[in-house]
Amino acid sequence: MTGTRLFILTCCWLTAMSGAAQKKEFSAARDYIKSGKDLDKAERLMADLTKSDAANRENIKIYLTWYEAVMLQYEAANEKLYLRQKYDTAAFFNLTKKMYDIASHIDSLDMRPDSKGRIRTSYRKQNAADMNLLRPNLYYGGTYNIKRGNYETAYDFLKTYIESDGWPLFTGFDYMKNDSLMPTAAYWALYCGYKLQDAERIRRFGDLALHDKDRKVYALQYLSESWRWQQNDSTYVNTLREGFREYPEYPYFFPRLADYYQAHGQYDAALSLAEEALAVNPGNPIFLMAKSLALLNLDRYDESIAISEQLIAKNDTLPEPYYNIATAYLNKALDIEQLNEPRLYRTQLQDLYQKARPHMEKFRELQPEDASRWAPALYRVYLHLNQGKQFDEIDKVMKRLNLKEARKENH
Repeated sequence: MTGTRLFILTCCWLTAMSGAAQKKEFSAARDYIKSGKDLDKAERLMADLTKSDAANRENIKIYLTWYEAVMLQYEAANEKLYLRQKYDTAAFFNLTKKMYDIASHIDSLDMRPDSKGRIRTSYRKQNAADMNLLRPNLYYGGTYNIKRGNYETAYDFLKTYIESDGWPLFTGFDYMKNDSLMPTAAYWALYCGYKLQDAERIRRFGDLALHDKDRKVYALQYLSESWRWQQNDSTYVNTLREGFREYPEYPYFFPRLADYYQAHGQYDAALSLAEEALAVNPGNPIFLMAKSLALLNLDRYDESIAISEQLIAKNDTLPEPYYNIATAYLNKALDIEQLNEPRLYRTQLQDLYQKARPHMEKFRELQPEDASRWAPALYRVYLHLNQGKQFDEIDKVMKRLNLKEARKENH
């Protein structure tokens, strides 16, 4: 009995001490606010109260005092900026973000039903009106931090700007309908997610960002990347397709879509894509090269060669057409060799290797660092054409390549 009574007395004493400390901090904060000085100290006192005791997080008076301290700091900062006096711009934007967070918490406490279950908000109307006036600062706080590479902070500003549309505090404002900047804010939030390499943040406001017509092409690019990072092939391809349909000549979508089809052996799809692109721009060299490669992989060698020769006639410095032509001739030779009738087809084989040789040598000249592609091909060419000197030189290249490969495997 005595122990229980002692415990109760101790609790009462601690509660009294806590209440006394809270009253003292309230009084100090009110003094700072009345004086208009050391407002940051008043803010800190209220913030500390919410951290020191969970019960304080349910005390609306603490948040109202905290809100007032921050609002007065904002007004002082705004006046300095208006008078073109020196002030920390980042701190100015941060004050807006703090007020939004505090106002949201005040509103959640203000919405608590009374003893009869009624909800009568006392502070919503004024706080919503105040925050609505400051709302542009959230957007510009986001873009300000983007320019300085502070993508985490920028994302938080833009996230609040967008998601506050759903806060009860702003019931009736309908920002999604009435604020034309919402899609642009969503795009910049998506951009922050991309810079942070965070796929979830990229996609959080992805649908809204696609309504920003001026930046939709970039939004689709970053959304595609987010799916690629997570190895979601089907959605990655679908997003690339959407980007290609709307922006067929934008340099991101077509090459990656064509590469995907080629890498996964979907050569018919690659050819269909190339033909779809060529219907938009028949002379685009990237589209023509993609068609040449698709035809090559479909064993339609003569058609592939014809397109590559067309490309070379327009621009003889492009390396890939030379490679495709040489490969087409070498593949034709390989098909004949598999018939296992060397004497019967000797002249035809020599002709094919002779045709392949100058094109692969030109590819080597244009792409000297790409030895893993031209060296094996030239090894075959010089071997079959009995080019001793050239064969010896390329044999050394092949040995160096094999040595490098062996070292990589060992590591």
